[in-house]
Amino acid sequence: MSIFDAIFQGIIQGLTEFLPVSSSGHLSIAQHFTGKSGEGALMFSAILHLGTLVAVFIAFRKIIGELLVELGHMCKELVKGKLTFKNMNPQRRMICMVFISTACLLPFYICKDWFESFSQDSSILAEGICLLYTSVILFLSDKCTKGTKENGDIKAGDAVTVGLFQGVALLPGVSRSGSTISSALFCGFTRETAVSYSFVLGIPAILGGCLVEIKDAVQTNAMQVDFVPFIVGFIVAAIVGILAIKMVSWLVNKDKFKIFGIYTAVVGVLVIGVAVYERISGNIVTFK
Repeated sequence: MSIFDAIFQGIIQGLTEFLPVSSSGHLSIAQHFTGKSGEGALMFSAILHLGTLVAVFIAFRKIIGELLVELGHMCKELVKGKLTFKNMNPQRRMICMVFISTACLLPFYICKDWFESFSQDSSILAEGICLLYTSVILFLSDKCTKGTKENGDIKAGDAVTVGLFQGVALLPGVSRSGSTISSALFCGFTRETAVSYSFVLGIPAILGGCLVEIKDAVQTNAMQVDFVPFIVGFIVAAIVGILAIKMVSWLVNKDKFKIFGIYTAVVGVLVIGVAVYERISGNIVTFK
């Protein structure tokens, strides 16, 4: 993999991880057109996701710091046998709800290989269909009346709903941020709470998935790692990710989710068209 490829994919990852347009779908499509697919592509995707994870910690350092402090209090109470979930403050409630949403990923993890197979195959038809699905939920969420639930108002049922939507987002082309933000809006969250909950919820999901993929790749010796492109991609994804988060904050205040619904619909239709052409003609479209 060249440095140019690493920079290009790092930019795609940094932008699409936080914008509700599906980072995994865009990376899979980019890798399809550049011929950079397979196990190596999965390993590189994991590194890029870690880069955007750093961006989350930097951009949301205040709320993450508050959650870590509260988590420390919970651990102390647990050791003393005084842990309680009555009259929880907003930070403790958010920690519990994030745990519930994350636990909803367990059934989907059992089918992890099936989800990953769509990124590794030679067709991008599934990515196109999933992008259309993303477009639909974005349009529906844009029609939602403005909710009033903040961090201290989130219920277990809300957490389960968001968690299940996040599980579906394992499919390439289904936006994780779009799914979790949209489902939170369906549940009546304020737009600011929906965004912060989505990004915080992404921390264990992204970190866990990346560590598993990296461990599997190392154990199976599936590839020869060229560290320079990996480091470049990591740094680019982190920097672009921070800029993308700032963009999302502005777009949330302006209620512009419909823009992403239009974008994913257009890209989805184009991708499906290319996939159908490739299947009929037997020729793979690449830009090497």
